[in-house]
Amino acid sequence: DAVTNGEWDEVEKYLSGFTKVDDNRYSMKIFFEIRKQKYLEALDRRDHAKAVEILVKDLKVFSTFNEDLFKEITMLLTLNNFRNEVYFAGENEQLSKYGDTKSARAIMLVELKKLIEANPLFRDKLQFPSFKNSRLRTLINQSLNWQHQLCKNPRPNPDIKTLFVDHTCGQPNGARAPSPVTNPLAGSIPKVGG
Repeated sequence: DAVTNGEWDEVEKYLSGFTKVDDNRYSMKIFFEIRKQKYLEALDRRDHAKAVEILVKDLKVFSTFNEDLFKEITMLLTLNNFRNEVYFAGENEQLSKYGDTKSARAIMLVELKKLIEANPLFRDKLQFPSFKNSRLRTLINQSLNWQHQLCKNPRPNPDIKTLFVDHTCGQPNGARAPSPVTNPLAGSIPKVGG
């Protein structure tokens, strides 16, 4: 969402938890693309002061790695509307696809996903561990049974109406003698209302 909403500082802050600009070439490309998009959007809004700030503060660090590209994006400051300039459309594939901000962000999201998937620093962080389909139900059952076992007089079928609050041990009038709690791993979710 942060990419599609253009929250570039948030995107960088989030990614900085996993990688830094100089970790590897993939990381460098990820941060460059984010900052370049931020720059292009400032130009698109005709906010040249912000664009210059981004160029000097955020993009200058990349000039040592690709001086020609840095010069090219600096030249965009001199254009009235970089999207309509034929010169750059042939030079830079991404600029030729820029179109509007929304479509540019969508294209960028696809590119970022590819870069993140290719980056070895993200490999172990992208795949969720495999769980059985019933794992959540098992955890809920264990939690509810554990809470119910703490009652002075646990009932065999506790009255559990919601998972939003902890189980309470209130006994209705005419409560029977205590009986053992069923095996938490063998049963299903305790009956509601009963």
